[in-house]
Amino acid sequence: MVGCRGCGHAIGGAHEYTAEQHEHGATGLGAWQFIRTSEFWFQSFQNWQSEFLAVGTIVVLSVFLRQRGSAESKPVGEAHATTGSSG
Repeated sequence: MVGCRGCGHAIGGAHEYTAEQHEHGATGLGAWQFIRTSEFWFQSFQNWQSEFLAVGTIVVLSVFLRQRGSAESKPVGEAHATTGSSG
């Protein structure tokens, strides 16, 4: 999955980067050449940073924003064996 994402980013990013370079009169790059540029790595790390931030926020907020008394939420100290029991 990560490899497919990386290949897609390299191909799409190289295409976009080449179009920008042609607008300024410079030559374009292929996907393998684009991987070696700082632009590729900047975009990749920026994407991963936003993903980790989103997932981390969901995890932290899910701990603090439980709905008390909800049928879908069990008490924190409750044993796993009693999950799903009514009453």
